[in-house]
Amino acid sequence: MALSLSACGVVYHSQKVVAGATDDAKVRVVPITSQSVLVANRASYTPLDLPAVFRTTSGTGGGLRGAGAVPEPSYTAQTRPNALETRLPPVHRPQPYTIGVGDVVLLATPAGSSVEQLSGLLAAQNSRQGYTVQDDGSIAIPDVGRVSIAGLTLEEAEATLFQSLVSAQIEPTFSLEISEFNSKKISVGGAVPNPGVVPITLTPLYLDEALAGVGGTTADNMDYTSVRLYRDGSLYQIPLESLYASDSLQKIPLLPGDSIFVDDTYQLDQASAYFSQQIQLASYRQGARTAALSQLSAEVALRRAQLAEARANYTAQVQFDATDRDYVYLAGEVDTQGRFPLPLGRQASLADALYEGAAGLATTTADPRHIYVLRGSENPMEFDAFTAWKLDTSNATALTLATRLELRPNDIVFVAEQPVARWNRVINQLTPTIISITASAAG
Repeated sequence: MALSLSACGVVYHSQKVVAGATDDAKVRVVPITSQSVLVANRASYTPLDLPAVFRTTSGTGGGLRGAGAVPEPSYTAQTRPNALETRLPPVHRPQPYTIGVGDVVLLATPAGSSVEQLSGLLAAQNSRQGYTVQDDGSIAIPDVGRVSIAGLTLEEAEATLFQSLVSAQIEPTFSLEISEFNSKKISVGGAVPNPGVVPITLTPLYLDEALAGVGGTTADNMDYTSVRLYRDGSLYQIPLESLYASDSLQKIPLLPGDSIFVDDTYQLDQASAYFSQQIQLASYRQGARTAALSQLSAEVALRRAQLAEARANYTAQVQFDATDRDYVYLAGEVDTQGRFPLPLGRQASLADALYEGAAGLATTTADPRHIYVLRGSENPMEFDAFTAWKLDTSNATALTLATRLELRPNDIVFVAEQPVARWNRVINQLTPTIISITASAAG
């Protein structure tokens, strides 16, 4: 039987790592320890990164379009009225100022703050550049992101910014102030030196202050001059003589969107034309803004579709193996031999290759004492030199070293077989031959 087996050339050969120099290679076996892991990880490697399209957002496109030219005011004549009636608006208690779209806020940091931690805020303060509240009600702060503050009082906005800075791990030492009040205004026209708009600031705006802000009135005859206030579809009127004679009338608080017209030409139609113009102008601006928002939404949707298509194309290239990737190869006693793609944008460890997906040690045949990472020399003059980093996990605590050893492209992870597995495979291959020889001898 032995002679027959020998004649048949039945010999079982298994893979193993042999240290030393041969005609084909020079192999150096280095046990993996906490010190040798540091040496193995010195091999330079920069992981491939995801394409930039995966880090690009659709953005907000361009800005909103302007509302165009403002219509010219129109006036018509009217006969002088017999008397001027006083019609006062409902009593309104002033409320704290709330930040709105278009306001400019300024973040100030104290002297001595860390430039590294507050670079964005400090730069804004030194250059005296504030942050404009955008259409979505938020401001964009470097290193922090977008923070929504529209509709908040100054105190509430400070609390919101404090939480955002803490979340971004930035020293939350700052002061907040409003440098430009653009969201809440009232308009003043008629018999005034400088018709225009007057902003509402942190302090309530009263009727006398609004008139003073445009230079007072130019009326020659106070007997037939009135101050008309248009608010929420209602028209109120105060004779100018009564206004200057009463402190309470002068301190009527104004609300955002109020329109004031000083009429010294004895006509209601002229004031009505002015208010009508203000209504039409507001409607025109609202329509222009609606159209701009619709266009902006279409641009963002198109950009998102482009990004989705580019990402899908890259995913298809990866699926068909048509793009560059770095791989590590698994051999020996693992559940599935093959190649393991190194992740994009980060390092992978030996533990990742052994335990991710279908890979893993073959529990019945793998020898936990002989797990190798085979790595070729980076020196072109030592093309046939290899280092076999050997991991012995017979003590399970050594598995922690597998999580620290970083893999490099074209590494080969090899797991040797158990001696009993080798013997079992020899028996399995010899058994059919032995049975055949025995049967022949019996015949």
